[in-house]
Amino acid sequence: MENRKKKPIRTFQDLEVYQNLYKAMVTVLKEIITNLPKEEKFDLVDQMRRSCKAGPAILAEGFAKRYQKKAWSKYIDDTIGECYEMINHLSVCIDVYSKYVDPKLCNEVINLYIISCKQLTNLKKSWKNYHDR
Repeated sequence: MENRKKKPIRTFQDLEVYQNLYKAMVTVLKEIITNLPKEEKFDLVDQMRRSCKAGPAILAEGFAKRYQKKAWSKYIDDTIGECYEMINHLSVCIDVYSKYVDPKLCNEVINLYIISCKQLTNLKKSWKNYHDR
């Protein structure tokens, strides 16, 4: 196993999971929803636009309460919920709108959300130990 030195976490932007969620958001906003049909503008596109932005924003907001275990835990849970919502929306894009969006790209973003969920779960479990160091 590789022995990597972990970088200190000073801001929410130092969290690898935040960086992944931000990357997913940019991809969804720039490369996926722009290709969906116009009839989805006020439905799926609107939901995806809000949900992909919510994940990194909730995590950033919650970082201010990281010293309050229950509050921080709730923000992490809410971020996981946004990830699951985006997995659902991207699955709809693949199954219903594959002629408008790139299914491979959607699957890559879904995988990024799955990884983020695992990272968030691990962050929630280990945060107390991390803070006691």
